[in-house]
Amino acid sequence: MSVKINPIVAALPDTVPFVAPEEVERARGTAFQARLGANEGNFGAAPAAVEAMARAAQDDVWKYCDPTAFHLREALAEPLGIPLDALVCGPGIDGLLGLIVRIFSEPGDRIVSSLGAYPTFNYHVHAYGRQLVTVPYRTYHEDLEALAAKASDVGASMIYVSNPDNPMGTWWDGDAIAAFVEAVDPNILIILDEAYGETAPAGTLPPIDLDRRNLIRLRTFSKAYGLAGLRVGYAFGAPALIGLFNRVRDHFGVNIMAQVAARAALSSSDWLAQTVQQIADGREAIAAIAQSNGLEPIASATNFVTIDCGGDKGHAERLVAGLAERQIFVRKPMAPGLDHCIRVSVGRPEEIDLLAAQLPHLL
Repeated sequence: MSVKINPIVAALPDTVPFVAPEEVERARGTAFQARLGANEGNFGAAPAAVEAMARAAQDDVWKYCDPTAFHLREALAEPLGIPLDALVCGPGIDGLLGLIVRIFSEPGDRIVSSLGAYPTFNYHVHAYGRQLVTVPYRTYHEDLEALAAKASDVGASMIYVSNPDNPMGTWWDGDAIAAFVEAVDPNILIILDEAYGETAPAGTLPPIDLDRRNLIRLRTFSKAYGLAGLRVGYAFGAPALIGLFNRVRDHFGVNIMAQVAARAALSSSDWLAQTVQQIADGREAIAAIAQSNGLEPIASATNFVTIDCGGDKGHAERLVAGLAERQIFVRKPMAPGLDHCIRVSVGRPEEIDLLAAQLPHLL
């Protein structure tokens, strides 16, 4: 006899969406000097967030966290101008995406995304037995018109879009996103991933409209706020949609450290502005390094720069491997049409300097 295994899970490959830098370091037996591949906040967290965690470690870590994340939701809802019941916190956008697929679709449903878009979303789609339907990028942008049309054609239950985009760093302005939302069949849920919203130009994020009953927007503390290791993100939308999360979510999924650090980070507006400027400066530096080496950087609104390497998939793979040999961790898009590029996260100045020194030798 053997225990029962869900047939959907049994049919899945034994993989994760992407290889972690730590796994590469273990395989190589040495640590990276420049960690420029995971789109983290390399500049670290706000001092107020660090201090809040230290206090919590001393006084509160023995407790179970507030399962409603009330004070964090309160701190988020006020600047957004939305009620508390329109917002839910979760263990990063990744955890919230899994809940969304589980709540708003059923096995066999078709779910539309761009070919080469954020792989963790695809991971959840497959894990719950849904069918992924993809649309190619157009000029390195997610093709909003084609996504809306495809979702209608295949009778999809939902569409996933990230704006600004991962892995290409491109973006649409808020008017284009609003027009896309209007064009989508109101019976199809739109997942709008705004993980890089803090680093995007003004006007990228459309106004909040809680009357839109088929839109859930996602944001995170992992990028500009430098709290990726704590796993805290949030979703907001019409209360009728958000309330469903409470039926299935892990109610202790956003721990005490994450809650207090995120609240303190929200109050550190001057620190955030400084960090966003450092990210913008880093993007310019990476773009200049690419251009000086005969490569073509793609304009980015994120905390990374995707670089067209001018060759094919194999050429880009050799660049990623060669940089790893020189203690520099980067990643690359994997889908056809994008896989001739590499993606370099904004890091600290010394990390960018190492890239500048090593890339010419590699090429």
